[in-house]
Amino acid sequence: MTISSEFPATPAASALSFRTVDLRGRNLTLAGLRAAVPRAQGQTVADAEEKVLDIIAAVRHRGFDALGELALRFDGVAQNHPLVPQDALSAALQQLDPAVRRALEESISRARRFADGQRPRNVEVQLGDGAVVSQNWVPVARVGLYVPGGLAVYPSSVIMNVVPALAAGVQSIALASPPQKEFGGLPHPTILAAAALLGITEVYAIGGAQAIAAFAYGVPAAEAGPALEPVDVVTGPGNIFVATAKRLVKGAVGIDSEAGTTEIAILADSTAQPALVAADLISQAEHDPKAASVLITDSEDLAAAVRTELDKQATATKHSSRVREALSGPQSGVVLVDDLEQGIAACDAYAAEHLEIMTRDAAGVAARIRNAGAIFVGDYSPVSLGDYCAGSNHVLPTSGTAAFSSGLNVTTFLRAIQVVNYSREALAEVSGHIVSLAGAEDLPAHGEAVTARFPGGQDLPGSDI
Repeated sequence: MTISSEFPATPAASALSFRTVDLRGRNLTLAGLRAAVPRAQGQTVADAEEKVLDIIAAVRHRGFDALGELALRFDGVAQNHPLVPQDALSAALQQLDPAVRRALEESISRARRFADGQRPRNVEVQLGDGAVVSQNWVPVARVGLYVPGGLAVYPSSVIMNVVPALAAGVQSIALASPPQKEFGGLPHPTILAAAALLGITEVYAIGGAQAIAAFAYGVPAAEAGPALEPVDVVTGPGNIFVATAKRLVKGAVGIDSEAGTTEIAILADSTAQPALVAADLISQAEHDPKAASVLITDSEDLAAAVRTELDKQATATKHSSRVREALSGPQSGVVLVDDLEQGIAACDAYAAEHLEIMTRDAAGVAARIRNAGAIFVGDYSPVSLGDYCAGSNHVLPTSGTAAFSSGLNVTTFLRAIQVVNYSREALAEVSGHIVSLAGAEDLPAHGEAVTARFPGGQDLPGSDI
């Protein structure tokens, strides 16, 4: 049985409930580890599904009227049409703080260099004389990119969505972000400025699940304004309602991953610096009261020191209340393990969106991790570097989905199309095999589609065709 308890509280730490899950002495299966590591409780995707289905249905059936009603209900904004005027995009860029503009430009430059290096090469394989099979990577025609609003402003998410789409060669890009009452019903001006900086002109003031529905199914033109054409792929992070909407429209469109509320796990040993570990846990707790911050360690002394640092730093940080709520939630805490091996196993079971490695031979340990959205190696690769200027992408799978899905990258916006080009002679060479396999599958017309090309069996190898 997994023991869950808190470290002995001190007067300074008593206000912060950062729980401990003790796995020491337990030989747990993968299923046991997955059940033991901290996870959010309460509202789940299933809980959100009914509400999201209603939103999707409303958008599909009533178009811009429904979007206007949802903007008023959720954002407090009276909206006629959600398309952002071009002059608002231009004005936002002109008024952008020069220091923020330089930071965005540096982030764009690094993200572009990494994205340009990701594009896979086309492959052509000659399997025999006149027998050629190719695989060509082709961009989708149109994408819808979602940038969340809520408790923070995310121009960095504009970059993370747009840059790989551009690198893939996507020609039609639409972007949506929630309307903000304090900015006249438009998305935050820094979001608009980042879009303008990247040359994106089709921007909508639509938030949440309704934005995903509008992208997936399109919205017909109305008296209020032009149509919003459906897209082929929807990407971008968001809350549980956005993640649920993406799951529900998958199949009608492609999605990147179910990127919900953020999470960080840190695998650390006794060599780690408690102040740095705490700072990084807090950096993700700052996003949302439901954000997950998890420390996995074989050092009880480190865990105690980190706990003390968390209380001190959480008290001093700007969003202290939000941070404390996130750190005190069931989704956060310390996982005590016997040794590094069990720590790696716990990391793979958790499959973190962001995983930091703060151990001896951090690079060697990182190479052994199988499940993570992104891995940050050593003391000088914090998650916040990846959020802004590492060149990597911060739109990553959450809630354990990193075990089977990847972060946003260029291939998200590409399709691999296989091209088969056989000559008459090359087809004849394998015709007997095709007829044999078609017979084995009781699909004789498949074989007949081949033999029809060779009347009387001429030019076919063997005498039994």
